[in-house]
Amino acid sequence: MWLGLWLGILGLAVGVAIGLNLPLVLPHAYAKYLSVAALAALDSVFGGIRAAMEDHFDNDVFISGFFSNALLAAGLAFIGERLGIDLYLAAVVAFGVRLFQNLAIIRRHLLKKKSDIKGK
Repeated sequence: MWLGLWLGILGLAVGVAIGLNLPLVLPHAYAKYLSVAALAALDSVFGGIRAAMEDHFDNDVFISGFFSNALLAAGLAFIGERLGIDLYLAAVVAFGVRLFQNLAIIRRHLLKKKSDIKGK
């Protein structure tokens, strides 16, 4: 279990490093779509890490959630832009809250593991 978790974190770090070093510039018009899609995808990654730590990770749930959340967030941004309202903010708030909740649960889980190890 822990090996898969660390491989996932390593893969995420390598992906971020590669992405930051690619000389690719995307048009500014896609900024809202990509930012909310990335936030939704990051929420799915932290949710997957949390599920792995709680021993109930399901790859099918992770993959489907990753893509459906990203598509939903980008779709909200697109529809909101067409309607003339900032509908992407709904995705930012929803996924931002979930991201911080998952991070807090992961942190608590790691602290509990650390205290369990010290207590032995």
